[in-house]
Amino acid sequence: MNTPYPTPISPAQTRVGWIGIGVMGSAMATRLLSAGYALTVYARTPSKSLPLQTLGARLAGSPADVARTSDVIFTMLGHPSDVRQIVMESPASVLSGLNPNSVVVDHTSSHPALAKQIFAAAREKDCWAVDAPVSGGDIGARDGKLAILAGGDDGVVECDTLFSIPKSSAGALFDLMGRATYLGGAGSGQSCKIANQITVGANLLGLSEGLVFAERAGLDVGRFMEAVRGGAAGSMVMELFGERMIGRDFKPGGFAEYMVKDLGMGVDVVEEGEEVVALPGAALCKQLFSGMVANGDGKLGTQGLVTVIERMNGK
Repeated sequence: MNTPYPTPISPAQTRVGWIGIGVMGSAMATRLLSAGYALTVYARTPSKSLPLQTLGARLAGSPADVARTSDVIFTMLGHPSDVRQIVMESPASVLSGLNPNSVVVDHTSSHPALAKQIFAAAREKDCWAVDAPVSGGDIGARDGKLAILAGGDDGVVECDTLFSIPKSSAGALFDLMGRATYLGGAGSGQSCKIANQITVGANLLGLSEGLVFAERAGLDVGRFMEAVRGGAAGSMVMELFGERMIGRDFKPGGFAEYMVKDLGMGVDVVEEGEEVVALPGAALCKQLFSGMVANGDGKLGTQGLVTVIERMNGK
């Protein structure tokens, strides 16, 4: 297809909008500002935008205002209901303010069916939508090393001048935040993120139980982790979260309550009328993360799952 971006994306000519400036969104938006892009942001709590404003971001009064002044609009929100409201349904929604050939990129971990709806609604306005949830946590967002899981039109997602840095240019968008992989049509990015969370949840559970067992067995848990991290038990989850678990650092990159949401979209798809997949491990992980939320720890990072295993063992 002929993409809507035949010329390279660059800080000099591309206007970027950002909605959703929590832990992840703020770090990702900062990388775009640092690369020289003009950034317009919207925040339901405007004071949260002050750090970005000090770096040069402009605060808009509504999602529609962001869309009207941007060529590419990124969203990084909490729940599918937030995405539906801000992108589609509010009187001042993103879609209501889009200019022709604009691109809406949703980084939220959301539902594949909603991603398809947004894609269809964007095309009706001669615009494009990309569902591009990410993996890598707050460290990956800060360092520009996120895995970006992209679904939508291949000609847009894989456009050399839009989201990837061509050899003759620099500063395009996805490459500033991490490494993007095109997964397929609209909703494919979200389906990949659900599968990712199922895998991450299982790794977090295994690491949590391994640490609790090692401590109960009298091992130095730091030495335990050093001993096994280079073998089959090693994982990116261990590299990202192992030291944090040992050090009782539960500062969130992603909230535990969001893991309940993400795993729920995998184990509860029957409620959406889609094909049922038997996922006993994911169901158990969802239950354990729900235990974190019930304990009042839903705003802790996902590495806080170890506290649930500790509680079960009387600690």
